[in-house]
Parts: sequence; structure tokens; C-alpha cells
Amino acid sequence: MAAVHVAHDCIVRDNVIMANMSTLGGHVEIQEYASLGGGVLVHQFCKIGSHVFIGGGFRAVQDVPPYILAVGEPLRFGGINSIGLKRRGFSIDTLSKIKKAYKIYFRSDLTRSKALDKIKNSISDNVEINNIFNFIDNSERGII
Repeated sequence: MAAVHVAHDCIVRDNVIMANMSTLGGHVEIQEYASLGGGVLVHQFCKIGSHVFIGGGFRAVQDVPPYILAVGEPLRFGGINSIGLKRRGFSIDTLSKIKKAYKIYFRSDLTRSKALDKIKNSISDNVEINNIFNFIDNSERGII
């Protein structure tokens, strides 16, 4: 797209969509199938998870975990990216598990470590839940 800036040492994985005027600071990592709306700014060293959709004009100053819709100022969880995930062939059961995991993480009053423990113990093991768990657990900048 027009006027997209990718700074030094960035990693942009396959099938990423970046609309006009999106800007990545240095050392940013964007995982597969992420979509950034027009004018999105991503702070240096941030990680954007797979299948994320960030609405146009917003800025990410912390890591954005996989499979979510991120909106607002400051950027925050706006639900799961259900339209994008359905287009990619995710099953209803998988969408339900992802939604449950993020409900535990973002909507409960648990600390980060207790929320991760609850996700690991209460949702049956699958690839997507492991991706969420590992992404959040390994975040260095914090989660939106």
C-alpha cells in the first residue's frame, strides 16, 4: 500500500495486510494473517499476533495477542476477530475456545499469571489456545 513504513529489523510474516500510512517502529514483529488498518502506528519492539485486526488510525504501544480485534485509544481488546477467523476456516468450536480464553484474560479480575493458569487448566488443549498462552506468557512489552 501507499506510504507504508517498515523500520529496521522488523519481521513481517506471510499474508500480512498493511493499509495506507501504516508505520512500524524498529524491531516490530507481525505474525501471519494480521491486518493493520490505515494509519496504524506500531511502537518499536511490539509484537502483533497472528490473525489480529487493528482498526485504522490507532496505535499499538504494547503487544497485541493473536486472534483479536484491537480498537480504541489507548488500544484495547475489542473482541475476537471472528470474521477474519471464519474466513480462514476456523471451526465454531475453536472460535468458542478462543473467546472463552480471552474472556478469562481480559474480563476477569485475575492477575496475568492466574488468568494464564486458569486458561491452561479450564480450556482443552489445542494449537490456538497454546498460541495465546505462549504469546502472552512471552510478552516483554506487556499486553494491550
